[in-house]
Amino acid sequence: MSLASALFELAAATPTPSPTPSIPAADITTPGPWGFIAFFGVAVVVLLLIIDMTRRIRRVRYRAEVAEKLDAEQAQRDDDGRA
Repeated sequence: MSLASALFELAAATPTPSPTPSIPAADITTPGPWGFIAFFGVAVVVLLLIIDMTRRIRRVRYRAEVAEKLDAEQAQRDDDGRA
């Protein structure tokens, strides 16, 4: 038997369909109360991290604004002293 005829026979063969899977029981596929508790805990932690990061970014921005104002006042004093 040649390679071409073997490939032809393999291509012509129709696979037998597997039986349709039944739907597994709900207690196997759902996360249950522990999954909900874990997901809720992760959501709370993420929310707290977002709030904390927002506060930190705001604090850094305010410090930069104050430093910029102080530098501008210092530069104005230096210019007034030279004039």
